[in-house]
Amino acid sequence: MDILFICGSAEIGNDGVGDYTRRLCGKLIKSGHKAQILALCDQIIYYCTESQVVEDTPVTVHRIPSSTPNKQRLVWLQAILKDFEPDWISLQYVPYSFNPKGLPFWLPSYLKKIRGNHKWHVMFHELWLGIDTESSIKHKCIGRLQQLIARKIIENTKTHFINTQNKLYQFFLQSQNINAEILPICGNIPLTAIKKDTREFEQFVLFGTIHNGAPFEDFIEDLMNNSNQFNKPIKFVFIGKNGPELAHYTMVLESYNIRYEVLGVQSEYVISQVLSNSDFGISTTPYYQSEKSGVFAAYKEHQINAICVSREWTPTKGQYNIPNIIKYEKNNLKLNPVAVQGFDLNSVANQFIKSISVS
Repeated sequence: MDILFICGSAEIGNDGVGDYTRRLCGKLIKSGHKAQILALCDQIIYYCTESQVVEDTPVTVHRIPSSTPNKQRLVWLQAILKDFEPDWISLQYVPYSFNPKGLPFWLPSYLKKIRGNHKWHVMFHELWLGIDTESSIKHKCIGRLQQLIARKIIENTKTHFINTQNKLYQFFLQSQNINAEILPICGNIPLTAIKKDTREFEQFVLFGTIHNGAPFEDFIEDLMNNSNQFNKPIKFVFIGKNGPELAHYTMVLESYNIRYEVLGVQSEYVISQVLSNSDFGISTTPYYQSEKSGVFAAYKEHQINAICVSREWTPTKGQYNIPNIIKYEKNNLKLNPVAVQGFDLNSVANQFIKSISVS
């Protein structure tokens, strides 16, 4: 099967959906399919086609600058389709990937103009604002517009198959008469490391962006009050692009005399080794959005216990318990290990192909 994946950006290590798509492409190619990526709104200056290697597999990636006029964007896309002739186009959709304000009004009409003998698949990685009780009036208004755009994308492409990665998003898509099947995501970090048998510390890792509003100081206070559960001293490791909240987190750790390391951006191999050597992974993504997080998926694939330490984010409807993650609540810290079951890349690729093969 020949598949062209469309996403916003394909800059390695700078776009979670782009990294996920590249891994999926690489696995499909290894399995005998043909797959390429088209980044419609990339953060580059000139249009280019390049080979990006993922897990020893080269993937052809076409990158169109975000500043490109839509008329020229369509010319380049049609040239790619004429050369590649895919059976499927898979849109990996995040509204903010195609417009910095999350309102890509141009996208539905643009997609409608695309000509070819392909079928359409859409993967909703993110939906719209305003589905939580804490959202502002402004966000609810933006969300209404984002709903309209999502519906128009499905209508204009006459989509044959739709996926999202969790039950909550499936529920809200259904509220817009969009029927989606769940396709869990894999992490963006291949499991290449071997876990050490003996470790000096009880290690907590925080990989990737630290989101605003997480009650980290409360968590550390509760953690220290329960430190007698551990036979080894506690250590935190920060890895990846953690963002501006990192300084506050390290200050909190210093105030409790907790050892920590800040490793910054590292290779996939180093990240895999750090994750494998850790006992717990901290996620600051809101609990009910955990399953859309590549960081949470990476924790699961590396068989470490994930703890959600996040701001309040309460869906207006459709709440449910999420497996494989511990939800932190102030003065009620539970560190009992949970059964960790990751959904690996092979499973993602197999389910994806099986789904579109019968559509």
